[in-house]
Amino acid sequence: MNELHLETSPYLLQHANNPIHWLAWNEAALEKARTENKLIILSVGYSACHWCHVMEHESFEDEEVAAIMNQNFVSIKVDREERPDVDATYMKAVQIMTGRGGWPMNVVLLPDGRPVWGGTYFRKAEWIDSLKQLQLLFVTEPEKMTDYAVKLLGGIQSLVLVAENTTGQITHPDNIAPLIEKWAKSFDWEFGGNARAPKFMMPNNYLFLQRYGFQEKRADILEFVDITLTRMAWGGLFDTVDGGFSRYSVDMKWHVPHFEKMLYDNGQLMSLYAEAYKRTHNPLYKEVIEKTHGFLTRELLDSSGGFYSALDADSLNDKGHLEEGAFYVWQKQELKDVLKDDFELFAKIFNINEFGYWEEGNFVLIQNDSLENIAEANGISFATLHSKKQAWEKTLYNEREKRSKPRLDDKILTSWNALMLKGYADAYKALGNEDYLTAARRNASFICDQLWHPDGFLWRTYKNGTAKINGFLEDYALTAEAFVSLYEATLEEKWLLYAKQIIDYCLENFYNEQQQFFAYNSRQDEQLIAAHFETEDNVIPASNSVIANVLYKLSILFNNSYYEKTALQMLYMIIPNLDYPSAFSNWLNLWLDLSDKNKELAVCGTNASENIKQINNQYIPHVIVAGSTSESTIPFLANRFVQNEELFYICQNKACGLPKNTIEETLNELNA
Repeated sequence: MNELHLETSPYLLQHANNPIHWLAWNEAALEKARTENKLIILSVGYSACHWCHVMEHESFEDEEVAAIMNQNFVSIKVDREERPDVDATYMKAVQIMTGRGGWPMNVVLLPDGRPVWGGTYFRKAEWIDSLKQLQLLFVTEPEKMTDYAVKLLGGIQSLVLVAENTTGQITHPDNIAPLIEKWAKSFDWEFGGNARAPKFMMPNNYLFLQRYGFQEKRADILEFVDITLTRMAWGGLFDTVDGGFSRYSVDMKWHVPHFEKMLYDNGQLMSLYAEAYKRTHNPLYKEVIEKTHGFLTRELLDSSGGFYSALDADSLNDKGHLEEGAFYVWQKQELKDVLKDDFELFAKIFNINEFGYWEEGNFVLIQNDSLENIAEANGISFATLHSKKQAWEKTLYNEREKRSKPRLDDKILTSWNALMLKGYADAYKALGNEDYLTAARRNASFICDQLWHPDGFLWRTYKNGTAKINGFLEDYALTAEAFVSLYEATLEEKWLLYAKQIIDYCLENFYNEQQQFFAYNSRQDEQLIAAHFETEDNVIPASNSVIANVLYKLSILFNNSYYEKTALQMLYMIIPNLDYPSAFSNWLNLWLDLSDKNKELAVCGTNASENIKQINNQYIPHVIVAGSTSESTIPFLANRFVQNEELFYICQNKACGLPKNTIEETLNELNA
């Protein structure tokens, strides 16, 4: 009766042998609840979720729990990464009911799908008691449940940003300044990030803050960004042995991570460190990119060119039990045995002391000073210490490979692959490494060949040769953004035209004229109990903020006033709601596009591809870049190619000056 063995999601397959009669989220499961007039248990999680595994072991593998759930409920398991729409909709209900959210998320619904009760992790006794009470209430006083469901659904619907159908002038980007001052009050000036724990990386926050600090000549903001990026790279959050970032740290100093490694973090952080490297040429940032690339290639790259989703936080310890972080942590004696005479120096770099201690004799490697300072303090040359550090990391990598590895979530998600595609394109722009461009092109081809249907829609997920689940706005917005970045890296116009094609599909199938935003679900697909309009940036930026940024850029390149109007109307609606800027950094980026410092650049000529490489490795976030090696039909580039000439057109406010003939004078004017 458990039907999860029919699924491809690793998370759902983990539950396929539970004694519970789990169903996947589909119309047949929902119809079963309606026909049998049974409450629905909706349980949402993901494969790398530690507490999801705990609740499975304590409750969902238990025969007593299964008997209650199977007798009285229709039980539905959802992988939140496959169905972010279901997750987002019912998470709103849990947050209204409990004031907080998280995973696992467990919600009880009426047979028609309206929520009536929910929370996150429950111990077995509490779970059983709650289900019994809910079933009794449903049988004896169903009207009470219905009344509550009506009120709760109203609360969910009230969270939708209500459009007043007003338009107006967007205020000058100078008005961003007081928002930055408010934001800065929460900065952690010792370790970077926000001054609280747990600490999530929020890459889009630092992409924006770096750009703002650069454009507004705010050295303090740039210093804060560099503190954050350095401390993240030094902390246990970044795996110095094998590369790749974990999802977040549980402490203030980026030390002890929640050990799962997610593709979406690493894709965005590749972009962030690439942009920071262009500005600073800090070798640490380059090292982070190179190590992340190595990790991705070894652990998450499918032979098709797509990337898997995640590595679990849990792995088998030396006693054969699943334990969070077991693969990554080190005991002091173990390090002494492996490193021998070098241990003392190693311990000074990676804090095999109170600062680097975690729990139960385990250390998580963390650096808290630069190699230059450590080398000087220990009377050793920087080159020698750097070489030793590389050798130690290789030694520890080989030693660690003997351990049981974390479980792999090998489904391939469109939006997360788009973030990784953009990460590789951005890394190629910054460093010129052809391996990064090869990875980007392979991934883009994979998306086009396997995840983009000839009818114009995108699939959400792919595994074992099969694509399924119609894509959500996130998939379209991030894919369009990634294709634009790949165009900027290569000047291959097909990627720009593909981006436009995707945006046009979104305008036709996702845009809500009344709300003046894009719905998360296509109007062609299943509609949930309440529409979802994703507007607040989180660890992944909001799909509406991404599509607004893409629309604005394309409006310039394709001279499309409707794109511009749509993007700026969305921004106009958002600005009055900018209470806490860290949740709107991608909207702030769009607002900053309206600054009088912003420009556009067209690079035209038979050597434009070579010239664009030199342009792309400069940090010029206030410049929209395009180019062509021949005559182009892209409106921004039309009639700008001249045979046997290399021309650089600098434009602003839809007006262009006379073309320049050298990169040097072009960059001088762009940075003036």
